[in-house]
Amino acid sequence: MGRRSQEDRDAMTVEIGFALVSAAFLAAAAFVAVAMTTVYLDLPRTAEHVLDRIGAVVAAVVFIARLVDVLWGFPRRGGRRPAGTDGPQAPAPSQPSQPGRTSPDS
Repeated sequence: MGRRSQEDRDAMTVEIGFALVSAAFLAAAAFVAVAMTTVYLDLPRTAEHVLDRIGAVVAAVVFIARLVDVLWGFPRRGGRRPAGTDGPQAPAPSQPSQPGRTSPDS
C-alpha cells in the first residue's frame, strides 16, 4: 500500500471526527426518544428499567450504524484513493494557468 499524503491523512481525521460526533449525537437522540416515554407515562419501576435498557441498546445500534455509514461512504463521496489502487478517479478541476488570470475558454 502506498504512502498517504498529509492531505489524505487530514481528510480522514476530519471524517473520523465527524463520524464520531454525529454518531454520538444521533445515539443520544435515540436514547432520549425511547427513555422519555417513562417521563410522560406512569409506568411501573420494572417497565422504566426495561425501557432504559432498550434505549441503551437502540442508542448503541444507532451509534454503530451511523459510524459505519459515514466511514464506509467516505471514499465514494470524494475521499481520494490511495496511490496504486485501481479504478476511475475524478478528473482534476480545470484551473487557470496563472494565478489571477482566467483560462482562455472562460
